[in-house]
Amino acid sequence: MKNHHNGIHHITVLAGEAQRNATFYVKTLGLRMVKKSVNQDDPGTYHLFYANGEGTPGSDITFFPWPQAVQSNPGVGQAVMVSFAVPSHSKDFWTQRLNDKGVTFEGPSERFGQERIRFKDPDGLQLELVFDEKVDELPAWEKSTVSDEFGIRGFWGTTLRLQNHQPTSEVLKSVFGFEERAKEASVRLYTTDAPIGGSVIIEEAEPQASTNGRGTVHHVAFRAEDEDELKAMRREVIEMGLHPTEVIDRHWFHSVYFRSPGGVLFEIATDGPGFAVDEDPDKLGEKLILAPWLESRRKEIEAQLPEINV
Repeated sequence: MKNHHNGIHHITVLAGEAQRNATFYVKTLGLRMVKKSVNQDDPGTYHLFYANGEGTPGSDITFFPWPQAVQSNPGVGQAVMVSFAVPSHSKDFWTQRLNDKGVTFEGPSERFGQERIRFKDPDGLQLELVFDEKVDELPAWEKSTVSDEFGIRGFWGTTLRLQNHQPTSEVLKSVFGFEERAKEASVRLYTTDAPIGGSVIIEEAEPQASTNGRGTVHHVAFRAEDEDELKAMRREVIEMGLHPTEVIDRHWFHSVYFRSPGGVLFEIATDGPGFAVDEDPDKLGEKLILAPWLESRRKEIEAQLPEINV
């Protein structure tokens, strides 16, 4: 299996209290904290990264925790759901686990031929577990709080709620390599061949009142194999009349950001160098890691951050 696939690289979300966020994603959902860092644009706040055991692209949900943030009310022009892929035989396990953890869920129900259950994280982010045979043979993180037989393997995908699917659909297909696979009423499914992170759903809806805050998806990042492909994709975005940033060094990957035609903030991120560039792969997420250009401010930054234990 090739290492690079077209698909989702990571998804970044606004959260509330950092410890509550870490407890839910590590202890309840069984993800691995693969990086504990800070928001490079606001270094006095955390940037927390959770993923599968190896922290591979397509598995990484990240959070900016702001305890003072108001509760969100997602609307049109936003990513409104994050979907994780779990083994096809894990339905009984997950319904029991969520019950045991006091997490209210809906389902199982079927969409585009796959069963799924829906629930919210402590900050109101809409989540979904999709029972997907494509991930049955993928390895799990053996140190997870969830048995490796049933654990989350990575993203299934995300759902975008837009007024008009067409312009964003063209970006998904032309720039990111997705294909439209199915349609149910005003809902469309786009996929790639990626084993994780290979699906995007677009729901068409009329504009409605919405509020940004904790539980809001900040941006959805899509994969580029390397910086050459990143630059080529950036040129294509420009040719579509959109306005990407210059290439930004995020230390673990290089990125370009642009606002999609439907209003969702998109990022293009390189597969490498990855989270092991500054930590032993066996010790990912165990200590605060700062990008090299922030290291001289470590004392000041650490003094502003609450302690997190997972």
